[in-house]
Amino acid sequence: MSTQSLQAPALTLDLKGLLCPMPIVKIAQAIKKVNVGDMVEATATDPGVLADIPAWARTSGNEVVTLERQDKLIRFVVRRLK
Repeated sequence: MSTQSLQAPALTLDLKGLLCPMPIVKIAQAIKKVNVGDMVEATATDPGVLADIPAWARTSGNEVVTLERQDKLIRFVVRRLK
């Protein structure tokens, strides 16, 4: 595991209870607040983020570092690449 993947997130968001499109709106706003190379971690409950976050990352030029679901809770980390 690289040291970059062990890096602490610069921001942590609680998106639980928000429905599409709000998790994407919030992560897009948050990623603009961190430096290139920094990460934003979030937890959500909307199962739509499982498809929406990777699609958003591809189109916005960012990287999904982790995306995992445990029961109804979804945790993901996105790294700002540009």
